[in-house]
Amino acid sequence: MQEINFHKTNECNEAITIIADERDEQYGNASHSYTLTFIDKEGREAQIGVDFQRGPIKEVGVNGVTNEALLAILIDRMDGFQSGAFACDDNREVLSCLLNAMRWLQERTKGRLERGVEGTNIV
Repeated sequence: MQEINFHKTNECNEAITIIADERDEQYGNASHSYTLTFIDKEGREAQIGVDFQRGPIKEVGVNGVTNEALLAILIDRMDGFQSGAFACDDNREVLSCLLNAMRWLQERTKGRLERGVEGTNIV
């Protein structure tokens, strides 16, 4: 297990602990399960788990979320802020970067589909 600390920039983020499972060499050397722990508004410890796809879909089926799915949530959220009272240059830049990240992930998938290796461990 490893603690992730990149998010700790303010009081809210300082209060959120993120623990990742060990990186898995078999499936790209990435962590696949994350647990976020924080104290909810009633003062109780709350946890949210995020489990990513583990293994190639053609071999193990769909068993977790994708990077693209989580980016889609962040894009929607930032787009909402940017279209409302919290619009600002910083949010516009964040939204642009998120959209760019999504574009690159989609380009990667497109290339894998064209090579016939999408859903497998073949690079």
